[in-house]
Amino acid sequence: MEATNMKRIGVVVLVILLVTTAGLAKIGGGDITLEVKKAGTVVFSHDHHVGSVGLKCTECHDSLFVTTGKHKHATMALMQKGESCGACHNGKKAFDVKANCSNCHKK
Repeated sequence: MEATNMKRIGVVVLVILLVTTAGLAKIGGGDITLEVKKAGTVVFSHDHHVGSVGLKCTECHDSLFVTTGKHKHATMALMQKGESCGACHNGKKAFDVKANCSNCHKK
């Protein structure tokens, strides 16, 4: 009887640890830092875009972005044409990349 109770306690502790650990895990790939020499560093936050804004991973991957190992080059000109970040940051869905440089670029 005592061994059965110990097993139950062990299972309960394991479940609590799994639930707690899953809640503390980073969303997606964490932060991605992009070094932009003249305009200032950009830090992309998966936590913000997925956690706070509520985007699904598939809204960006694999159509707009692939993995960091296979990333597509993005320029401001391409973003202003609606590619890369500009697909959402167009002034309608999210702030426009054309007039809000300091929202992303930090010097």
